[in-house]
Amino acid sequence: MRASEIRRGQAVIVDGKLFVVTNADHNTPGNLRAKVQFKMRDVGKGTIMDKRVGATDDIETTTLDSRQVEYLYSDNEGHILMDLETYDQNTIPKTVFGDDIKYLKPNTTLTALFHEGKIVSYDLPKTVDLKITDTAPGIKGATATNQMKDAELETGLKTRVPPFIEVGETIRINTETGDYLSRA
Repeated sequence: MRASEIRRGQAVIVDGKLFVVTNADHNTPGNLRAKVQFKMRDVGKGTIMDKRVGATDDIETTTLDSRQVEYLYSDNEGHILMDLETYDQNTIPKTVFGDDIKYLKPNTTLTALFHEGKIVSYDLPKTVDLKITDTAPGIKGATATNQMKDAELETGLKTRVPPFIEVGETIRINTETGDYLSRA
């Protein structure tokens, strides 16, 4: 597959090792040749690697099995996910999710990508509904546009919300950007 067609979450094989792409930036500097900058996680070691290739270079990809799983809870070992088809529970190392775990509360369904029976990547839902646990009180009459205040959500995620949002309200968050979308 051409490097310019590879997206976040896809599995690639580089130097005989399996990697999952965590970020792909396509750059065309002036009249020079287009490049793609990849940030990839080594599935075996869990380490992150940067790689820059030409946009027309071929990169070997592999297919991953996609299944629905439910996030149950986290402990010292990692995050516990249950396969919704077989009801098997898998413990996933904390490095697989990183900070994305802050978008998940218990019993959230998501799509996991498996390679040879092992979870290597996931697709978060586009939006999640989370409850506000801490934010500054609203200011009466504050009607300035784009005025936002800091808020902490039930999973520990921090975001910015409009001044009329109060503690205890449930809001909808975009999982790609971490931004407030609306009240839920």
